[in-house]
Amino acid sequence: MRNKSFAIVCALILTACGNSARQQRPSADELYQHSDSALASAQGYSDTIEIHYAQGLAVSYEADGIHVVISNPDPNARNGRADTLVINRPAQRFICTTALQLGNFEILGLEDRIVGMNSVRHLFSAQMQNQIESGKTRQIGREGVFDVETILSLQPDYIFVSASKYGGFDVLRDCGIPLIPHHGYKETDPLGQAEWIKLIGLLTGEPRRANAIFSDIEQKYLTLRDEVAGACAKEDGTKPTVASGRQLRDGWYIVGGRSYMARLFSDAGARYVMADNQDSGGKTINFESAYALSQGADFWQTDGSYAGDFTMETLAAENECYTTMNAYRNKRVIFCNLRQTPYRELAGVQPHILLADFVKAFHPELLPNYQPRYYKLLTH
Repeated sequence: MRNKSFAIVCALILTACGNSARQQRPSADELYQHSDSALASAQGYSDTIEIHYAQGLAVSYEADGIHVVISNPDPNARNGRADTLVINRPAQRFICTTALQLGNFEILGLEDRIVGMNSVRHLFSAQMQNQIESGKTRQIGREGVFDVETILSLQPDYIFVSASKYGGFDVLRDCGIPLIPHHGYKETDPLGQAEWIKLIGLLTGEPRRANAIFSDIEQKYLTLRDEVAGACAKEDGTKPTVASGRQLRDGWYIVGGRSYMARLFSDAGARYVMADNQDSGGKTINFESAYALSQGADFWQTDGSYAGDFTMETLAAENECYTTMNAYRNKRVIFCNLRQTPYRELAGVQPHILLADFVKAFHPELLPNYQPRYYKLLTH
């Protein structure tokens, strides 16, 4: 009897431990319901930056400061040169030349460090709009015709530049202002792209903020990715297929099979119809070939900058061939309106949100309470 009682007690303890472990590991759906900012707990994080996913960043702590090696993670990049930056004091004044660079500051709550922007046409950040209106942040012209006088008057510590932008930067370099190439958008791992916020944390003297925000992104992304993998395994590995892009002039624009977006499709539990393609970026291919591959796909991802309500009819008006696609007929078109969402600013530093958007379309049962933010199924 004593042995039986002991066994019962052990079983109860093991059950309690199991329940406790499950309570400590919330589901992805529960994690995505948390609206509290990770910045609130930033002081509890380390002030040491480590890079785990980004291929274009390397950080080491040396006697003369923090050494950051910045390179282009694209193996086909025209400029493969690495830049070494030594940081020994926090910087206060920055100029950004792309929306994604702004997003790196925005997600860390550090927009007040941005004193100059080259384009504010489709600006979503309310704080940046206020800074532009008040004159705290000023426009510096556009690529190729920068307003050098304004830039010099702003006395920036650094100017962020992009590998895809080539015009006018020599003029800025000649002014003696350090230029920092921001290659985050070239990362093919979604978490690698988001990890570039750690560079901003180092430069601004706010590494704890960067670690806190990235930890939140990483936890949500990996939890959801693993749940998707588990669900697909239970279904004998069956995954829906997804096509990408649509007609652009005489061809069809697609994302490469080794691209950031293709990785998101895979992590969201879908099989990309162009998965065998070896390109890490986007490209335009023959329309007929792309249509043949895409016509039978279960889902279709595309985006665009559209004023007003983008509908199935809008797609049909662009090309009647679209109406014969399986995803079109079944209303499984996943669309992001770039004019109505801060995709260009924030999507690159919110891969967990993009992943959730696609999971909501491909496997909605895993995120019953989630509301998509960027990519949504067209309903009419």
